[in-house]
Amino acid sequence: MTEVGPRLPQVIEASHGTGGKMTHDLIESLFLPAFRNPLLEPLLDQAVLELGGVRLALTTDSYVVQPIRFPGGSIGDLAVNGTVNDLLMGGATPIALSAAFILSEGLAVQALQDVVRDMAEAARRAKIEIVTGDTKVVGSGDPEGLFITTSGVGLVPAHIDWSPAKIRKGDAILLSGSVGDHGASVMASRFGIELDTAIPSDTCALREAVFAVRDIPGIRCMRDPTRGGVATTLAELSAQSSLSLTADEQRIPVREDVRGLCEVLGLDPLYVANEGKLLTVVAAEDAQEVLARLRGVAETRDAVIIGEVTDDRPGHANLRTLLGALRPLDLLPVEQLPRIC
Repeated sequence: MTEVGPRLPQVIEASHGTGGKMTHDLIESLFLPAFRNPLLEPLLDQAVLELGGVRLALTTDSYVVQPIRFPGGSIGDLAVNGTVNDLLMGGATPIALSAAFILSEGLAVQALQDVVRDMAEAARRAKIEIVTGDTKVVGSGDPEGLFITTSGVGLVPAHIDWSPAKIRKGDAILLSGSVGDHGASVMASRFGIELDTAIPSDTCALREAVFAVRDIPGIRCMRDPTRGGVATTLAELSAQSSLSLTADEQRIPVREDVRGLCEVLGLDPLYVANEGKLLTVVAAEDAQEVLARLRGVAETRDAVIIGEVTDDRPGHANLRTLLGALRPLDLLPVEQLPRIC
């Protein structure tokens, strides 16, 4: 019997942009068949091109978060940090960014100026230059109508070839800190939820953390669990490796204020977005060395080992619950929270 892939939708819905099952189905039913080539086929956050003996990483992303400013960040530093991190997840040294702005007629120039200032500061911290760009204005009349598309390029060292295909049974899964901080920060700001202390977004560039460990040969792959959170990333890596990434619920750090907000809104923090966290799969014999080095970097000082790779349910991720049961971690069929990045 011929296997049938996802069907092409009749109309685009908000859930097509949230990183879950509908996003994956849209990619597999529309974009991948149209653009299929060996560089695109792995569907990683960056493509690595070899040109004249030089290995270049290329990535692109769009940012539509609302509100455009939230505790701990804005759409400006989010755009820089997100693109830089996508390059870093391929082991690349980020070199340059482009930035395209789509502005709504009626947007306050001061708001745009503040965002541009945030981008410049984030680029300085990440040690990358913004070298080209574009600006367009549309007539939607949205006073917060500001969208940014960034592309980045970086150099990949010859010894690095990270990929989900490298994952092996027995490998350790490391996470650099608490989950759901960015999504919770945006949710609280968007819905006007008053908390005793504002939840700050975790948006940051992970340059120093990646550079601290990228010479360790046992690293299999890295991901920054953004849209769809840690659960979606584990599900994706399980499918791509044909193994099972199994995480322990009690090992995954969640801030109490994030957990409380998610409980109020009926959300699972494992599926809530992060914008400054690193998830890496490492050979078991190198896990403690990677952990120690990550803990020596400010942005990843709370790194922990959260689980291991098994072959219990090949191609599917699991969560070992507090009661010891295995809970499947699947791609969510519908959105939890739209426009968080």
